Amino acid sequence: MRQRRNPGLVPQARLAGPMPWVIAIMIALTVMAAAAGLALSNLARNASAEIAGGVTVQIVEAAPAERDRQAELALALLTNRDDVAEAKRVPDSELNALLEPWLGQGTNVAEEDAVPVPALIDVRLRGAVTQLRVEGLRSALAAQVPAARVDAQAGWLGPVFDAIGSLQWLAAGLVVLLAATSAAAVWLAARSALGSNRETIEIVHLLGGSDAQIARVFQRSIGIDAAVGGIVGLGLGLAAALLLGRQFARLGSGMVAGGGLSPVDWALLAAIPVLGIALAMLTARVTVLAALRRIL
Repeated sequence: MRQRRNPGLVPQARLAGPMPWVIAIMIALTVMAAAAGLALSNLARNASAEIAGGVTVQIVEAAPAERDRQAELALALLTNRDDVAEAKRVPDSELNALLEPWLGQGTNVAEEDAVPVPALIDVRLRGAVTQLRVEGLRSALAAQVPAARVDAQAGWLGPVFDAIGSLQWLAAGLVVLLAATSAAAVWLAARSALGSNRETIEIVHLLGGSDAQIARVFQRSIGIDAAVGGIVGLGLGLAAALLLGRQFARLGSGMVAGGGLSPVDWALLAAIPVLGIALAMLTARVTVLAALRRIL
């Protein structure tokens, strides 16, 4: 009796119903949302590490000769400070390359008739950058370098980090929402299967089948559907993540490049279908057991 009972309780053919495809879509969307969240986390962490202790000194002077004189003087003053680990001037060639998309090809910030562009000095302090330390640098440069403007790099990137943090919370919320939606879809599928097989279940129950044995049949069926959908969804999600990653990599931005996924991140994404299968089987078991207690 036991050998004949299990195959007939859920007579739905594999891949014939919507459940594997619903799970595949949910897993694919979950993988994409999780990949976005992990990429944003890596981007924020790498950007924070890169600008930690960073200060930018601008020499805002229109005359190129005076600008260069004050830039060299500021560079000398900064390199002689004990709290400065490194100070270097950004070459004019790099500034020309940055301004070329807006000012046109052949732009030279060192020419007399060129658009006035501040000289930039990249400074790395020893330890964390605080407002008190920034004020100390401003005071030290004010007397001899009146055109100097000192700004903490983390200060003007603060809104960017806030936006990244909000997007991370959004990605996490999407993952939770998709997990809840998947559980709801499994709950509906289990209730539907129970309704369509109620007479068979009652006969099996009268013949000595326990609630746990009946629930195990539904749990196994849902598990197979979830496994098939999970594999398909994982493939779709990873393909989308790779495609979007290549598109962003073509931007050539150093900050965007810091959002690449590590091997650990890829392993976490690969584990999503496993968690989806476990969630589907647990939901099916709880749903069936709860329903059996009411109808039998």
